[in-house]
Amino acid sequence: MADEPKGLNKPVKLKAELASFLGATELPRTEITKKLWDYIKGEGLQTKTENGKPENAGKFIVADAKLLPILRNTNSTSKSGKVTDLRNLAEGQTINMMQMAAVVGANVE
Repeated sequence: MADEPKGLNKPVKLKAELASFLGATELPRTEITKKLWDYIKGEGLQTKTENGKPENAGKFIVADAKLLPILRNTNSTSKSGKVTDLRNLAEGQTINMMQMAAVVGANVE
């Protein structure tokens, strides 16, 4: 009998906005992250400057209309005490790619 997937490979339940975006109700965190990055890269939504225009590369991710509802679910505090509050993010604004883990965490149950 196969081992149950554990940790990052274990499927988790997606909140409504992410489920709608990805077309699935449950996915492992690794898949969620991969699919989000595929979309970001496919749409050229990276930029080198904070709140800069999309330029296909860089450490900032530009929020487009499709990503915005997912990003806005994020209001969390990391173990180190860093707050990631994206509830007031506007279309065209950016997040740091290092905030992606917080975004994924905020969109799963």
